[in-house]
Amino acid sequence: MSFELPHNSSLTKPGFIYGVATAAFQIEGANTADGRCESIWDRFCATPGKVLNGDDGSIACDHYHRLEQDLDLIQSLGVDAYRFSVAWPRIEPAPDQWNEAGFEFYERLIDGLITRGIKPYLTLYHWDLPQYLEDKGGWINRETAYRFVRYAEKITERFGNKVVSYCTFNEPLCTAFVGYRWGIHAPGYADHKLGYQAAHHVLLAHGLALPYMRKNAPEAEHGIVLNFTPAYPYQDTAADIEAVEYSDDADGFWFLHPLMTAEYPARVVQQDAVFMPVILPGDLEIIARPIDFLGINYYSRKVVKANAQGLPEQVHNEHPKTDIGWEIYPDGLTHLTQKMTRRYARLPPLLITENGAADNTEPENGEINDTMRVHYYRQHLLAVHNAVESGVDIRGYFAWSLMDNFEWAYGYSMRFGIVHVDYQSQQRTLKKSGQSWQHFLRQRIAK
Repeated sequence: MSFELPHNSSLTKPGFIYGVATAAFQIEGANTADGRCESIWDRFCATPGKVLNGDDGSIACDHYHRLEQDLDLIQSLGVDAYRFSVAWPRIEPAPDQWNEAGFEFYERLIDGLITRGIKPYLTLYHWDLPQYLEDKGGWINRETAYRFVRYAEKITERFGNKVVSYCTFNEPLCTAFVGYRWGIHAPGYADHKLGYQAAHHVLLAHGLALPYMRKNAPEAEHGIVLNFTPAYPYQDTAADIEAVEYSDDADGFWFLHPLMTAEYPARVVQQDAVFMPVILPGDLEIIARPIDFLGINYYSRKVVKANAQGLPEQVHNEHPKTDIGWEIYPDGLTHLTQKMTRRYARLPPLLITENGAADNTEPENGEINDTMRVHYYRQHLLAVHNAVESGVDIRGYFAWSLMDNFEWAYGYSMRFGIVHVDYQSQQRTLKKSGQSWQHFLRQRIAK
C-alpha cells in the first residue's frame, strides 16, 4: 500500500522536500539528565488532573539515550529532512548559564543527520519553557521575549549554517491560547487577557530574534510555524459565513495577519477589545519582519454556525474522524492555503510542517496495519498537490509524527507515529504507514 499522485506532479520532483517531525518534550525523556532544568511541562504533568492517566515526559521515547538508533530509523525511511525541536531547559538551565551537555546532544543530532544525508530543520521553541521563566510570569512577562532572543542567538551561533532551516516558534496559538487562555496546556491558566498578552509576546520574541538568527546563519532559512483549523459554514447564510470569517481570524489568522500586515485582525480586536494586550510603539513592525518560509500545521477543520450574538459556535458532524476525534477533511488544507495566498501579497513560500492522524491500531502478529492513517496521508498529499496546481507555493511536507510519543494533555493515549513505540520495552516497529512512506519515497527517487 502506497500513496498515489497524478503523473508529473510537482510533489514527486526532486526540489520538493519530504520529512518527518518530532518535538523534544514528546520524545526525548531524560528530563533530569546532564543538567537539564524543569520545564513548564514537567510542572504541568506533576499537577494532578492535568494530563490523562497522570502520564509525563520523564521517559517518553527515551530518544535522548537512543539517538543513533533513531537517526538510523529516520534514514531508513528515505526522507529528505527531519524537523525537530531543541529543549530550551537543556540549553539554559538557569539564567545566563549555558549547558555544554545540552549543546553537545543537539550537535550529535545535527551532525548525525548531515552524515546520513538528511537536512536538519530546527525549531527553537515547541512549548517547553524553563520553569524559572514561568515563575517570573512566563509569556505574560515581556522580559521573556528578550530572554528568547538570547537563547535564539546562542543556538544559531553554535549551529549556524549546518541547520538548513530555523523555526522560531511552533504553534504560538497553543503556547498562548491553549496554555494561558483556555488552561488545557502548560502552564494551565484560563484567562482571555493573559492569553492575548502571551500571544503578543511570543510574536514579539519571534520578530526580535530574527536579525540575530540571520546574522549567525545567513545561509539558512528563517521562519515560523502556525497551526490552523479552518472554519466552514454550517449553512450558506450571511450570518454563518461571517461567523466563519470571525472564527478564522480568531484562530490561526490571529497570528498570521500581524506577521503579514503589522496589524491584528480588526473584527477580533473590536469584539474582544477588553482583552487586548499591551502593545508598545514599534512592536507590530518588529513582528512583521520578513520571513523566508511559513510553516503550516493542519489536521482538521471545524463547522460553525452563528449564535444569537453572531459569533461562531462549533457544530459537530458525523463525518469520519481520527481516533482523537478530529474530522478527516483533506480539502481543508487546499482551501486554507489558497485563502492565505489570496489574502496576503507578501506571503512567503509555505511548508506543510505537520500533518497526520491519530490511529491507535494495535500490533497484531508483529505488524501494525494502520490503514486509516495510510488513507489520511494519501488524501492529504493529493490536497497539497491540488493546492500547488492552483498556484499555491508549497515547497515541502512533513509527516507528523516520526514515532508514537507523549501527546501532551492526552498523555500516551493517542498514537500519531508512523513508527510504533512500545513504551515498556522502547522497541520501535515500522507501521504500515511507515512502509507506505518508504515505498512512496523510493518510487519518487526511481522516477
